[in-house]
Amino acid sequence: MAAEEATETSYVETVTVSCDGGGGPLGHPRVFLNLEETGEVDCPYCSHKFILADGAKEASGH
Repeated sequence: MAAEEATETSYVETVTVSCDGGGGPLGHPRVFLNLEETGEVDCPYCSHKFILADGAKEASGH
C-alpha cells in the first residue's frame, strides 16, 4: 500500500498536539505529537500535517 499524501495541514500554537483522525468510525487512536524538534510533524496514521505557527510560544509545564 502506498503512503498517503498529507490530506490536511494545520498551523498550531503549541509544540504538542493530538490527532484522532477526526474521530468517529473513520478516525484512529488518539496520538500526541511533538513539534519541538523541527517545528512540524505528520500524523503516522492519517498523514495530517501540523506546523508550528510563526510567533507561537513554548508551552509551560504545570
